[in-house]
Amino acid sequence: MTQQPNTIRKTQSKNRDIMVASICGFVVAFMVGASYAAVPFYNWFCRTTGFNGTTQVATSAPGSSLERTISVRFDSNISGGLPWKFEAEKTAVNVKIGEVVTVYYTVTNQAARATTGQAAYNVAPLTVGSYFQKINCFCFTEQTFAPGEKRELAVVFYVDPKLAENHDYDELNSITLSYTFYPVRDPEPKPIAATEPDKRKGSL
Repeated sequence: MTQQPNTIRKTQSKNRDIMVASICGFVVAFMVGASYAAVPFYNWFCRTTGFNGTTQVATSAPGSSLERTISVRFDSNISGGLPWKFEAEKTAVNVKIGEVVTVYYTVTNQAARATTGQAAYNVAPLTVGSYFQKINCFCFTEQTFAPGEKRELAVVFYVDPKLAENHDYDELNSITLSYTFYPVRDPEPKPIAATEPDKRKGSL
């Protein structure tokens, strides 16, 4: 029995609607997945390339240092009304390229309550980020301070000797390392030690 033209058109239209709905569903799922992957991918991209002044993370010191020296300046900032005093103990140091250096920042909580902050960083010039290697740093770690507490935070770094091989930086004599602390509104609760009573629970 031959199908009527109206029946054929309805079948074709239904199949087309199903195909369009399937494509739309795939696109939505892809975009949602991409949005979740965007932040970690961006962080990986910045750390790999030094994009936007992102420094690199080193696991060990270089084998040797060069005689060429460079001035590293330290900048400190507070954002979002965080009630802290934040400053570098030294405004600048002269270091040999490849030399491992430790510097300290001082943080004081000026509030009458415990507060939590987290630091982000970059270096300038922005293109030097791929040559600025940090061995130890306080960035991207939540820092909780008791009322009036003062603490020293260390940064251990070196300037990669490969910088001297790039003749675009032959005239470079200064790098600025900049940190900015932002308030953490809902800090992650810290685990309670096994020997410490859990004060968050009411007595039974």
